[in-house]
Parts: sequence; C-alpha cells; structure tokens
Amino acid sequence: MTDTDPFGRAIRDHYLGERDEPLYDRDGDDVREHRIEEWYFGEHTDNAWRDQWLEGPLLEMGAGVGRDALYYQDQFKTVAIEVSEHLVETMDDRGVRDARLADMFALREYFEHDRFRSAHAIGTQVGLAGSMAGVREFLADLASVTTPDATAVLDNYAPELEATAEAFGYREDSAPGFAYRVYHLAYKGDVSRTLLFRLFSIDRLREATIGTPWEVCEHRYSDVQWRAVLEKE
Repeated sequence: MTDTDPFGRAIRDHYLGERDEPLYDRDGDDVREHRIEEWYFGEHTDNAWRDQWLEGPLLEMGAGVGRDALYYQDQFKTVAIEVSEHLVETMDDRGVRDARLADMFALREYFEHDRFRSAHAIGTQVGLAGSMAGVREFLADLASVTTPDATAVLDNYAPELEATAEAFGYREDSAPGFAYRVYHLAYKGDVSRTLLFRLFSIDRLREATIGTPWEVCEHRYSDVQWRAVLEKE
C-alpha cells in the first residue's frame, strides 16, 4: 500500500461530501472507525481556563480543519499549520485566513525568531515527537519562534492515569511515567505510515523542559489526558 495521506484525504472528502467509505484506525486486529465529524467539524468549545493563556499572534499547531483557528482569528492574529495539503486546503475553504503547510517539529524552518506571543497544540500531537529527546528539541524550537514572555498550551495522553490503558493502540512501558500509542490509518485501500505517539506524564514533561526556557506553570486532567500551560522562565 502507498502512503498518500489517507487521513487528510478522508477528511477532505468528508468536507466536500464525497466520502463514501470510513476512515479506519488499525492496530493489528483492532479496528475503529475514525469519527471525523465529531472530532474535527464541531464548534470551538468555550474553555476559559485554556483560552486565558492565549494571546496574539498565536501559532496553532496541528490545526486540523480550523475548528479552533476560526474562533481565535476573530480575537487576534492566528497562524494555523498542518502537515497535510488536504487539511490546509480545507482550512482555506472554511475561512481560515492564514493556513500554512508546515511541520510543528521543524518550526525554525518556517518562522522567524520571536514571531508568536503564544502557541497551542491540542490533539496530543506533541506525542508524535517520538522520544523525550524529540520533545526537548520541539520545546527548544518553539522557544525560538516565540517571544520572551510567551505561553504555550499542550496536551497528551496521561500514562499516570489508569483509564489511559484503554486508549486505542496503547502500549505499556516499563519506565514510570511513560507509555506509547501505535496504530495506522486506512482509507479506500491506502494506508498511512505507522503513527508512534510517545505518552509521558506531567512529571516527565517537567523533566523535558529542563535546559529550555519553558516551565510548566499549570495543568489539568481529563479522563485520560493532561493539558498543560507552559511559560517562559
């Protein structure tokens, strides 16, 4: 099978009303249908705790089809990035004013120093760094493209919570505070590369900020995830 961005293509087809097959997440014999409408095309949910930390110019990483960017751009300058051309095109169609094809794990290649006042990545994308060394490199890059007084809001699955073990594609890790999720996506006969999400606890996130300008100033838990606010020291 070829890797032709089945994820982005399925979401694009859904937006255009042309999707006649499901997008599947697959982990060996385990299969679930990706809930595209529910997960990507809802309205921005009011979240005063999260939104109080965000100011413009804002960098939204892993912006999907622009659900949150459409809200934030009416508050302040917002740049929304994705690695899928299909998703960037869909954001454009939906009215996102500054949607760009860019990799959140190579931010210095796309943006100048001190470009953003805040940053936002909700959807556990930070786990795609793959390793804690990758997380540290990401935080260093994010520090470079944000102002000295910047804030960032990130989330991830929380291996410190028992319920997280039920997450799709979950893999245990013998090291405390760590786990993985591993699966791929399939749509109309095309299969994505295998996605490897590194799961790490809030305490491990704090360790990852050592040597970077960031510190974890607040966090909250949902059933299986944490959401954290980082500020520059």
